[in-house]
Amino acid sequence: MDFIYQKYNQYFARVAEGLEEEGAKELEELGATGVKKVYRGLTFEASPLAMYRINYCSRLCSRVLAPLLNFDCHSTKYLHKTAMKIPWTELMDKDGTLAVSATVAQSKIKHSHYAALCLKDAVVDTFREKYGTRPDVDRREPDLQLNLHIERNRAVISIDTSGGSLHRRGYRIHSVEAPMQEILAAAIIRLSGWDGEQQLVDPMCGSGTLLCEALMHHGRIPAGFLRQRFGFEALPDFDHASWVTERKRLDAMIRPPSRDLIVGGDRDLAAIKAARENCRRLPNGQAIQLQHGDYRDFGKIENAVIICNPPYGLRIGRGEEIGLFMKEFGDFLKQSCTGSVVFLYFGKREMLKMIGLKPYWKKNLFNGGLDGVLAGYRMY
Repeated sequence: MDFIYQKYNQYFARVAEGLEEEGAKELEELGATGVKKVYRGLTFEASPLAMYRINYCSRLCSRVLAPLLNFDCHSTKYLHKTAMKIPWTELMDKDGTLAVSATVAQSKIKHSHYAALCLKDAVVDTFREKYGTRPDVDRREPDLQLNLHIERNRAVISIDTSGGSLHRRGYRIHSVEAPMQEILAAAIIRLSGWDGEQQLVDPMCGSGTLLCEALMHHGRIPAGFLRQRFGFEALPDFDHASWVTERKRLDAMIRPPSRDLIVGGDRDLAAIKAARENCRRLPNGQAIQLQHGDYRDFGKIENAVIICNPPYGLRIGRGEEIGLFMKEFGDFLKQSCTGSVVFLYFGKREMLKMIGLKPYWKKNLFNGGLDGVLAGYRMY
């Protein structure tokens, strides 16, 4: 049985709302063609090698799915019957493990959890009929991760070639309150246009997510460098030798940053300790300079690129305290950061008015359910 992805070299990349344009550019940079925006992401065409590369290097995609079969689907009974036609025993061993996720929209099948259960049962029943035994479910690290999407009674069954969300880079072993999601941080670095020609400073770095993504961006470190395995290794046509060769080629491009190119600070000592350990998980992470102290302790930050996510909530108080903190930070940027370009991500939009600066550029970005905004400022 030839699967859809094999016939057409077509895949689906899940991309957060608002990042479709940058996600499409990144996919094309990594070798994808025919990129199109669709519901909840992007479809694209790619060779198997380019698909491996996209999974290994993409900073903006959270998953890459390889479609196996699509069909009209108006009932769970027909879903189970059709899914039984897929040769599951060619995709995993009887002693293997699987996990199934599902989404449904505007269809007769209303419940995603029940739809996922029906697909899981079809896989299990296939093995039970052939071997008299069944594979187990493992939601954390399955050998085969499946995705089912039903929209307007049209179903697509896919293999998750990523093998879990790609935002899990593996460097964040320690965290502080409300950490920034890695894909959001990568998007902010990319949207800033920072190219390593100027120093990058995050004076409120928390556990260092923006610093790590800056290092990976400038240092050409693949986003999946620390991942142990990928879902595409379960594909029936997976070429292990080609993947090993491509991974070595990409790893050979990693380069160290110059000293003091990437600098971070935070007044919370626990945050600095967490950032230091997280940064050092990455190649050349020790080159990131970290200091414990208030943003004012930086003195003047001139002719630099300043990127940060100002804290809110418990870290600085509530109401009037937040307003005062933001006004003082805005004054610091105006008075001590001449010649610098500043990018601030506000997890709460009302903070945009508190900073007392007029942005030259804004973009809505989402972070774990928060409807935030990234704003750019020029300090003359």
